[in-house]
Amino acid sequence: MQETLCDALKQKHCGIISKGVCLLADNAPVHTAQASVVTAHRLGYELLQHPPYSPDLAPSDFFLFLEKKKPLCGWRFDDRDDVIFEVEQWFSSKAEDFYKEGLKELKKRWQKHVTLQGDYVEKN
Repeated sequence: MQETLCDALKQKHCGIISKGVCLLADNAPVHTAQASVVTAHRLGYELLQHPPYSPDLAPSDFFLFLEKKKPLCGWRFDDRDDVIFEVEQWFSSKAEDFYKEGLKELKKRWQKHVTLQGDYVEKN
């Protein structure tokens, strides 16, 4: 599976991959498991360690799911497939700039985090 992901990234982002890929790994056990770390290094990925208890620096909490929660507020789903379909529709409806701007803002947060030597980064 790891090689498939690596190949898919290279195929989809061939112009970007030449610059290198940095994986942001949070401190969830699955991401810090020795096998995950070894595989990431073997595939040539740089791991950017996510500080513990820092939701202000997690892309999922920072801009992806924060934005996604708003339109889903109050919805009820009959089954898992309905949830998956709705989430996939929402993500595919977003313009490329949504992701670019979110990641640019995340980069600013990370830079601020480094400047503050690990202290919590407040919202702007």
